Amino acid sequence: ITNPRFWHPPGSSTFHGRDIFAPVAANHEGSHQHLHRTFSEIRQLISSSSLIPAVKDISISIFEKVATAEAKVHNKPVDEVHFHEVGAIDSIVDIVGAAICLDKLAPGVVQCYTVELGGGSVHCAHGIYPVPAPATTEIVKNIPVRKGTVDHEATTPTGAAILSACVNEFTDKYDFTILKTGYGIGSRDSAMPNVLRVILGETAKIDETET
Repeated sequence: ITNPRFWHPPGSSTFHGRDIFAPVAANHEGSHQHLHRTFSEIRQLISSSSLIPAVKDISISIFEKVATAEAKVHNKPVDEVHFHEVGAIDSIVDIVGAAICLDKLAPGVVQCYTVELGGGSVHCAHGIYPVPAPATTEIVKNIPVRKGTVDHEATTPTGAAILSACVNEFTDKYDFTILKTGYGIGSRDSAMPNVLRVILGETAKIDETET
């Protein structure tokens, strides 16, 4: 691709949709309603919405990543998987917000650093598990990861699904000109700043006379 635009979320202590889409998902920190929705219900909810088709497709593809992972963990058909945390309103807003952002930016390529998973344990609907959570472990298969930089969950199933569905290349190298940057600050206090940085960049133009 000649002169592609990049959406580049470097690995950080968290990757939450709410960090990027504060204008869309303003003040929903307290709305973590654990509704048990199935993948088919969420797909219908998105499909019947007024979102444009491209955003619907991206949103559903992200949810499908989570559904496929949960189906394997629970040994159930994908459409029968009941989402818990990811079925909550704020997680739906996070995922749809990510889809809206990608559609608006329309990057030629999406890159991401090696993904930090975190450490310690996490409280899920079915109990306490070591980080990464079972669904996250499934979603990040074939994605470069690291673990233990921080002693808490650094990549949730929602964040992992956004990366898995939307990133074209995982790399720790910069090879573009930075055009714009954006920052989102999470609510957790930790030794490492809980900040997500998104970079919009552009590669050097290619001389089409070169072979």
